[in-house]
Amino acid sequence: MSHTAAIRFRKVTFAYSEDASARRILDGVDIDIPKGKVTALMGASGGGKTTLLRLISGQHRAQAGQVDVLGQNVAKLNHKQLYAARRQMGMLFQFGALFTDMSVFDNVAFPLREHTPLPEAMVRDIVLMKLNAVGLRGARDLMPAEISGGMARRVALARAIALDPALMMFDEPFAGLDPISLGTAAKLIRELNDALGMTSIVVSHDVEETLGIAHHVVILANGKVAVQGTPDEVRSCQDPLVQQFIGGFADGPVRFHYPASPVQEDLLGAMPAVPVDTTKAAP
Repeated sequence: MSHTAAIRFRKVTFAYSEDASARRILDGVDIDIPKGKVTALMGASGGGKTTLLRLISGQHRAQAGQVDVLGQNVAKLNHKQLYAARRQMGMLFQFGALFTDMSVFDNVAFPLREHTPLPEAMVRDIVLMKLNAVGLRGARDLMPAEISGGMARRVALARAIALDPALMMFDEPFAGLDPISLGTAAKLIRELNDALGMTSIVVSHDVEETLGIAHHVVILANGKVAVQGTPDEVRSCQDPLVQQFIGGFADGPVRFHYPASPVQEDLLGAMPAVPVDTTKAAP
């Protein structure tokens, strides 16, 4: 792993309620996300992956610990500073989140028009370059309803990199994609990261495809970091929970059955007594 971290989590604790009895989504987490690399955030559903993205972008603040993003302590940023910090971040949402009433071109142009004073001629050149990078320059005049789900995800990626962010976050970028679109999206994430010198964070449950493009992997479990390291180090980790996740096994530390009393007790237990109507005469 690179000695230079773009993002540092130090003893970070977070729960969605201030109640002391609330479940801690993150419990004293330490993570270094290396600069200029692709880091995969993985783990079972509800393990805190998307929460980490929200802490990075300042949508939530940790109850304890410190989150440093691109050299700044996010918790200490005021509204104006946080807005400026977010200008350095790009986000690819799970299903693209394109503006349905805008063309492909206008979707990609939106952040440039919203956040910069660039003349329209320069906006046009940048949009075409970004669309070309994702293989969709020829689709610039189409509407979102006229393109496939995989193409929509690539348009969203072009929009996310329009401002050349230092940090890109991908929340389930492969969800719902066919194998060809999935492979294309994964290849694009790695190629754009390397070509643009970005730091990329990929939240995904697609183990093989994600491990194939990541430089660094973090697996979360039970509010803690179960393992972090290179894809090979994670694959060779002997922690039963990590092995269950990597192998996709139905049973292991994460149980298939929700805790319950023994099945015999439920199925063969005493049946409730049927009340006897004593008002009726015997035959």
